[in-house]
Amino acid sequence: MNLLPKFTTLLILISTSILFIACQKTAKVEHVNHTTNPQITYEAMALYNNLEKLRHDHVLFGHQDDLAYGVNWVNEPGRSDVKDVTGSYPAVYGWEIGDLELGAEQNLDKVNFENMKSWIREGYLRGGVITIAWHMNNPATGGNAWDTEGRAISQILPGADKHDLFVRRLNRFADFVNELKVEDGETERPAHLIPILFRPYHEHTGSWFWWGADHSTPEEYKALWQFTVDYLRNVKQLHNLLFVYSPDRFQSKEHYLERYPGDDFVDILGYDDYGNVQSLESVSTFTNQLKMVVEMAEERGKIPVLSETGSETLPIETWFTDVLLAGIRGDETASRIAYALVWRNANAASDRPDHYYAPYPGHPTAPDFVEFKNDPFVLFEDELPSLYE
Repeated sequence: MNLLPKFTTLLILISTSILFIACQKTAKVEHVNHTTNPQITYEAMALYNNLEKLRHDHVLFGHQDDLAYGVNWVNEPGRSDVKDVTGSYPAVYGWEIGDLELGAEQNLDKVNFENMKSWIREGYLRGGVITIAWHMNNPATGGNAWDTEGRAISQILPGADKHDLFVRRLNRFADFVNELKVEDGETERPAHLIPILFRPYHEHTGSWFWWGADHSTPEEYKALWQFTVDYLRNVKQLHNLLFVYSPDRFQSKEHYLERYPGDDFVDILGYDDYGNVQSLESVSTFTNQLKMVVEMAEERGKIPVLSETGSETLPIETWFTDVLLAGIRGDETASRIAYALVWRNANAASDRPDHYYAPYPGHPTAPDFVEFKNDPFVLFEDELPSLYE
């Protein structure tokens, strides 16, 4: 009996199977570009499309400065208050680059920028989402972001006295972003820049920052935003950025959109809300604001998010389930946000003892936080599908 044909057939089948598996691991999923950047990187495009898909059935949970410090620790490798309580890191990592523009070694919250780069890479390589905000110092006065003197925006637009200073600050940001990369072999993709959800000039419906509503006209704010996007994208060639527009609380859709720079300059519609999440009685107002953000985002083909929120020191023991989750799920439309990020856990010894927004071990809110994490609607990092494929 001649076994050669059967052996040859078997060999072909095995070889084909190996080739198929190898192709599965290296093949690039074809994505349609729904971002505002025709040259967006593959990874940023994949992230955008996967967030758009996930938001209809889930919300990702995020935390500011999660890997840098917690209430009772600073700069401990692998440490996270969120992970200490729930067993998982958050799905979204928020970072702050205020003081980068000054050439400082650490940001305004004393986080070393070199360490921050490492933590950003660490979170990304585990599959998390990275978002960056910028409390830029006042370019007109030299004061901090909360120094509202000088009508700064009017002084940094093209042709104005401080424009060159502002451009130098954007250059420093671009240099920082260009170092947020992974090399060949670190992922299944070739070397690339890490996708960043960039959220500049936030909470502008308020007036506590120099870019706030009382310190510029709507036209000036729009021009600032448009110049920033155009410069970073077309001059600095940063194609890994998704731009997040995030006012504070607003009175109406018209108020929310008063300074909106246009669909070509925004990828994600967010908003920051601390005021409506401090009591059970205000949850319905919180839900209504979320609903309006989702409606405006969907009308424009954008992704809606809750870009900042939280209740300082968490005085309501069931805050995560009865306020945050109840507010998000209080309306079917409102529930279609991609993520919700709570603010940072300042270190009690070296920073501020009463400035934290996620539980730490032993805090009365910890059991409720675990219940929140276990809700199938909520995704932490350990439950994420691959967002970059």
